[in-house]
Amino acid sequence: MTNTENSLPWYEERIAYLREFMTEERRETLERVLGMRTRYMTILTENTFHPQNASALVRHCEAFGLQNLHTVETRCKFNPNLNIVRGTDKWIELVRHHSTEEALRSLKADGYRIVATTPHRESCTPESFDVTKGKFVLVFGTEHAGISEEVMAAADEFLRIPMCGMVESLNVSASAAILIYQLSARMRAQVPREVWQLPESEYIETLYRWSHGSVRDADGILNRKFSDL
Repeated sequence: MTNTENSLPWYEERIAYLREFMTEERRETLERVLGMRTRYMTILTENTFHPQNASALVRHCEAFGLQNLHTVETRCKFNPNLNIVRGTDKWIELVRHHSTEEALRSLKADGYRIVATTPHRESCTPESFDVTKGKFVLVFGTEHAGISEEVMAAADEFLRIPMCGMVESLNVSASAAILIYQLSARMRAQVPREVWQLPESEYIETLYRWSHGSVRDADGILNRKFSDL
């Protein structure tokens, strides 16, 4: 089933039926959390090789409502530790790209501003970054080398977290937590809700997937009710 306006009744009918097999608390939680999801802001991580950092990025995105997490894995696989993510990965969408060039091209074509996070260049800080100018993707580089030259050349803006101590920068997990929290909060405060929220078609399609994943033997239940599965 494709994500089109014509498919909405298909999803809605099945969501309504699956709701009968969930508690009211569960239904309310799914709808409340999904109502805070966004694709207006997202992240792209290049070759994150520590499973702990990969796990933290998944948890940060889920905790602060970023629906998509983009990865480039030309040198190493993005491999979160399941004991750390503890199921949070099923609530977000991991988008794997074949190369940095392909990822940047795809995101730009989708209207995203490329915002490179680096301690070495600055066009803005978390406080001065304009969240209202349009969709944006925060790009995080490898744990030691930072962002690639390709990202440096393609970036529309450079974002730096100012330091007060002797250290030059934080690790990727800590930097991501600070930026995702601050910028997602500012986005929700300054950008109209209808702009950052998921469109209705995406909301309904995602709610169906979440509802399906929340009900034991959902396929069997739906097969017994509907004949087109």
